[in-house]
Amino acid sequence: MADVFQAEETRRFQSTSVYEDIALDNGPGRHRIGLIVLSNDYTVERDFMKMRPNDEVAIFTTRIANTPDCTVSSLREMAPKIADAADLLIPDGRLDTVAYACTSGSVVIGYDTIKSHIHSVRPDAACITPITASLAALDSFGVDKLAVLTPYVDEVNAAIADHLRAAGKTIGAFSSFRIEDNEEMAALTGEAIFKAAIKADTAAADALFISCTAIRAVEVIDRLEQALGKPVITANQAMFWQALRVAGCNAKIEGYGALLRKF
Repeated sequence: MADVFQAEETRRFQSTSVYEDIALDNGPGRHRIGLIVLSNDYTVERDFMKMRPNDEVAIFTTRIANTPDCTVSSLREMAPKIADAADLLIPDGRLDTVAYACTSGSVVIGYDTIKSHIHSVRPDAACITPITASLAALDSFGVDKLAVLTPYVDEVNAAIADHLRAAGKTIGAFSSFRIEDNEEMAALTGEAIFKAAIKADTAAADALFISCTAIRAVEVIDRLEQALGKPVITANQAMFWQALRVAGCNAKIEGYGALLRKF
C-alpha cells in the first residue's frame, strides 16, 4: 500500500522549471589539468593546489591502485591500470593534459607506454610525467650536471640514475633516504628534506633535482635556491610547470622556485 501511495505522489509532483532563465558556459577552468595520483599519495594534489595561480586553472584528480612499497616490481604493476584511471577523469569533459603523477613509475614503465595507455581513452589530452617534465625543466636552465636527492631504495635509484644519464645528464652526486614504504616517504618533513638537500648538493652541479611526487619538497624550494645559489627542480614543481605550459597558462608564480617565477 505504501508503494502505491508513493508512486501516486510521484506522478502528482511537478516542480517549477527555471531552465529557461539560466546561462551555460564551458564549465570550470579555462586551463584543465587531469591528474592520475597513486592511491596512497598524500602530496600531489596538495602541492598542485598550493601552486595554482588562479581559478582559471582547474585540477581534476583520479586515483590508481598501487602497493604500500615502492620497488621496481610494484611500480611495473601499475601500467595496466593507467587507462582505467585516466578514463575516470571527467569522461565527457575537455582536458588539456593528463599527468601520471609518479616519478619512479614513469621511469620504470616508460613514457611511451604511459602515453599509449592515456591516449587510448583521452587521445586529445597531452601526456605528462614527472620525469619528462623534470628533464624539460632542467633543459630550460641549460643544466647538464646534477646533484640528485631521492627517497628511494637503491634498485629504484639505479633506474633513476640510468634514465638521467640516458637523457644526457651528468650526475655529480646522488643521495637518498633509502625508504621503501610510501607512507614513510609522505611523512618526511620539509625540514628533513631541506637538510638532506643541503648535504646532497655538490659544487660541481649546476642544479639540484629532487625526485618523487610523494615527498613535500615544494615547500622548501625557495629556501634551497637561496642557500645553494642554483636552480632546484622537484618532481611536482616541474610536472605542474609543464602542465601549465601545455594548458596555455603563462602565469608567473612566486614562492616555488625560479622555474615557476620565470616560466
